[in-house]
Amino acid sequence: MTRFNSHMKHALIQAKNAAKRGEVPVGAVLVSGSGEVLAENGNRTRELNDPTAHAEVLVIREACSKLQTERLTDCDLYVTLEPCPMCAMAISAARLRRVYYGAADPKSGGIAQGPRIFAHPQAHHVPEVYDGISAQESEELLKSFFKSRR
Repeated sequence: MTRFNSHMKHALIQAKNAAKRGEVPVGAVLVSGSGEVLAENGNRTRELNDPTAHAEVLVIREACSKLQTERLTDCDLYVTLEPCPMCAMAISAARLRRVYYGAADPKSGGIAQGPRIFAHPQAHHVPEVYDGISAQESEELLKSFFKSRR
């Protein structure tokens, strides 16, 4: 298994763990340029009573704290769902090098859908973006979660 696929598998594990906690199943892994996993987490908005506790924001916070910097210029983010506008802005502010995501989010996405944050001139930084990574597994996890809630 390539390092690339391995990191997305870890993000999917985090998403599954989030679902077990009753959170929307989104997982993220933040990796250094050398391939070291700096942070991994899943959504925790309900657990923490914090609407900003999306998986992406949590791993960015943890990696910045670990590295004692607000810029993660040599880091890559793997996330199971297209980041929302808030997370896209955090990604831009952190100056992440690359974003790899699984499922597209037509309702709430902020990169390829909706406001397309990285296309705005106000975006301070635009990372390389790769979509559709383990998309089917990510989509199935989300569909299953929401189906069980209805």
